[in-house]
Amino acid sequence: MNWFKRLLPSISSKASKRKEIPEGLWRKCDACQSVIYRAELERNLDVCPKCNHHMYISARARLNEFLNRETIEEIAACIAPVDRLKFRAKKKYKDSIHHAQVTTGEKSALVVFKGQLLELPVVACAFEYKFIGGSMGAAEGEKFVQAVNCAYDEKRPLICFTGSGGARMQEALISLFQMAKVSAALARLSDASIPYIVVLTNPTMGGVSASLAMLGDIIIAEPDALIGFSGPRVIEQTIQHSLPDGFQKSEFLLEHGAIDMIVDRRQLRSRVVELLSKLKKLKN
Repeated sequence: MNWFKRLLPSISSKASKRKEIPEGLWRKCDACQSVIYRAELERNLDVCPKCNHHMYISARARLNEFLNRETIEEIAACIAPVDRLKFRAKKKYKDSIHHAQVTTGEKSALVVFKGQLLELPVVACAFEYKFIGGSMGAAEGEKFVQAVNCAYDEKRPLICFTGSGGARMQEALISLFQMAKVSAALARLSDASIPYIVVLTNPTMGGVSASLAMLGDIIIAEPDALIGFSGPRVIEQTIQHSLPDGFQKSEFLLEHGAIDMIVDRRQLRSRVVELLSKLKKLKN
C-alpha cells in the first residue's frame, strides 16, 4: 500500500490545479454544441466561429459593440418598472422585478444609448431578454419614447434591437397601452423624415412584434431568429395543423416579404451606416 500512499499527493495536486481554472472560460454553442473559448467568442460578437449560430448577447454588450464606445451616453437610465397593480401569481411582480434587476444589472428591459456609429450620430436601444423575457411594460414604453424624442430633437436616426416575448402580462392593460404609445411616437419621427431601422433578434414576439418591431423604414433580422406574434406551438394547437419547416424564422419571413434583409451581426455596423446614408438621401 506504500506505493498508493506515495501516489495520493500527486493526485491531489493535479485536482487542486484543475480547481484553479476559472469558471466561465468556455461556452458551448447552442446549435452545434462546440465548446468555444469565451474570449474568442466575445471577439466574434457571440457568433459561433464553427457554425455561425448567433448566440444570446446582452442588450448592453450589444450596444457597446455597435456604437463607438467613447461616444456613448445613456438615456433615461433611472426609469424602472413599478408594480402599480400589486400583481401576484406564483411570484409577486415586485419580486420578479427585483430578481431581474439583480441578475441582469439593468433597471428595466430596455437599454437606450446615444452616440456615434462610425462617423454618424445615432440613438440606439436594445431589449434585454433576460429581464422578464424582454417584455414591454410602462417603463420600457417610456424609455422607448424618450429615445424617439432624443432622435427627434437632435435629428439622429434611431436603431432598435428587439428581443422580447411581448407585452408584460404583470402590467395588464398598462403594458398593452405601450403598443399605441410607441407607435404614435414613431409616427412623429416618420413625419420629421428621421430614419428608423429595426434589427429583429431571437426571439421577437407578441406586442413588441405587433408595434415598434414592424414599423421600421428598414427591417433587418439576424439569422435564424424567431419572429412572430404567437409562437408556433400555440398556432399549431389553435389551427390543428402542422406548420411548414422554419415557420416564423427570419429566413422564412424574408422569403415571404415580411422583412427586408438578414444581416450577420458582425457586418451590421457597416451595413446600417450604408443604409442610413441611402435613407438620408431619399428623405432629403
